[in-house]
Amino acid sequence: MVDKQITELIAIGASVSANCQPCVKYHVSKARQINIEEKEIQRAIKTGKMVRKGAADQMDKMLEDISKEF
Repeated sequence: MVDKQITELIAIGASVSANCQPCVKYHVSKARQINIEEKEIQRAIKTGKMVRKGAADQMDKMLEDISKEF
């Protein structure tokens, strides 16, 4: 069973990677309400950003490859 704190940290990272601003605001607020340390919140944000960047980099490469076809 995953506890509330881990669930909120996962939700923060997922929200960042999905580019969902209302979701990030909601889950960061909820994390603070249940007293998750700020450094843990920032770590979840950083992880979400890494996932988002990786996906964006892959998309950019695919788009470049498609453009070369023409």
